[in-house]
Amino acid sequence: MAVAARTPRRRTGANESLSTWRPADRIALAACWVCGVGLCLVAAAIVIFMLVKGLQFLDVRLLVERPIAGADQSSSGGFLDPLVGTLLLTVLGTLLALPLGVAIAVWVVEYGRPSWLARTVESAVEVIAGTPSIVLAIFGLLLFQQQILAFLSFSAAGGAVFGRSFFAAGAMMSLLALPLVFTSTREALQGVPRHVREASYALGKTRISTIRRVLLPASRPGIATGAALGMGRIAGDTAIVVILLGATLQLQSAGGPPLIRDLKGTGSTLTSYVYNNSPAGEGNAAGKAYAAAFVLLVIVIGLNFAIDRISRRGSARWKS
Repeated sequence: MAVAARTPRRRTGANESLSTWRPADRIALAACWVCGVGLCLVAAAIVIFMLVKGLQFLDVRLLVERPIAGADQSSSGGFLDPLVGTLLLTVLGTLLALPLGVAIAVWVVEYGRPSWLARTVESAVEVIAGTPSIVLAIFGLLLFQQQILAFLSFSAAGGAVFGRSFFAAGAMMSLLALPLVFTSTREALQGVPRHVREASYALGKTRISTIRRVLLPASRPGIATGAALGMGRIAGDTAIVVILLGATLQLQSAGGPPLIRDLKGTGSTLTSYVYNNSPAGEGNAAGKAYAAAFVLLVIVIGLNFAIDRISRRGSARWKS
């Protein structure tokens, strides 16, 4: 009886030749390459453009001199106050968003009971992520103008609550960073293999101990990524700054202890300073706008690099 010859099966995988692909697949791969390279070119163009323009107009005096109130900023002061305001608002918003986003992600992934509440929380986070910052700013203004929250901002004559402060702006800015922190942490926790949890339970660890000593250290890179993205989102927003921070050129303090009075006061950030001095604004100082935009870009890149280094060092320590 003749034995039918077996047709060799074509191997697929990493060594597969592109010549075996269908034309549509090769076109899709080429489109992916074009999109990826194009995105890198756009990012490089932004950095190079801001590097050239920023260094052209950047002066050390701009970093150490306070701005002078006035319509024409072309020959008056620097942007020390907006720089301090940017750092202060970024740190405050991140300190509010980071623990809240991590806690929500841990509860959703590791507990998620009742399930309807977990789905509702995830939907609420998605709604916040899709809400324009101008809407959050108006909501925050209505919220912090209530008498019960008067201790967080100025109080005008007659007892009226001003509703604008670093506290108010930081609280609303944290809502911008919260979805990014939550999403990154959730994906990092879901990426931890199940056998890691089972091994921890087998050693007698409780669930909370497993989360604290195993899952969170393993998820540090994801948490750091969410924090870095959140800080970039906070540092780059303008609508909340204008409505809830007042966008005043100089920092205005309220009464109270040293740090508290600053957080209860108003001010501006580099984003509002750039807009005010850009050709579209009223400050008539395009050179200072380029310099401030360059400093803002350096701050965001520096924060991302620092967070990445911290997460990598923490992950290496946990793996060792």
